[in-house]
Amino acid sequence: MSKFAAIRPARVMRVLLVLTAALVLGGCTRGMSDLRDWADQEKHKKGAPIPPLPVIKTFETFQYNDQDRRDPFSPSTAELQQNNANSGPRPDENRSKEPLEMFALDSLKMVGTVGAAGGMEVLVKDPGGVIHRVHRNEYMGQNYGRVTAVSEDHIDLVELVSNGNGGWMERSASIALSEK
Repeated sequence: MSKFAAIRPARVMRVLLVLTAALVLGGCTRGMSDLRDWADQEKHKKGAPIPPLPVIKTFETFQYNDQDRRDPFSPSTAELQQNNANSGPRPDENRSKEPLEMFALDSLKMVGTVGAAGGMEVLVKDPGGVIHRVHRNEYMGQNYGRVTAVSEDHIDLVELVSNGNGGWMERSASIALSEK
């Protein structure tokens, strides 16, 4: 009997599994007519009304052919004058570059002065640590900076920078005596 006792629970499990599968499959054979009826009812229902499209506003076109008005997309007379290559200051491309023109102006430091008021020289230290003697009307910085005034505590310069329209404009700059 011990042999049958071991087989019997396995056989019972198989029978239960087959019966469960048969019941599950039997529930699926009922048909889908109720689902099709519901889908047909939903298709035939009226939906919410769609709001009307907004009215498109029409705008008047405007022709800029009047002699008193300027076309906003063409350059003004002031812009045309700025674009003129012959007007305004220009850098002197023929002169040879001076040693301090290799460095940006903010990287140069004034470290002292030598001489009296009439023949005063300014001592300027470059980023490499080399000290240069600078006089009035010499050039320094990468924007064609010309030294216009030399004093005991600062140097005044005038630089030439591009105005963005193909021309040049002057910009004032200065370097003050460093504390250290």
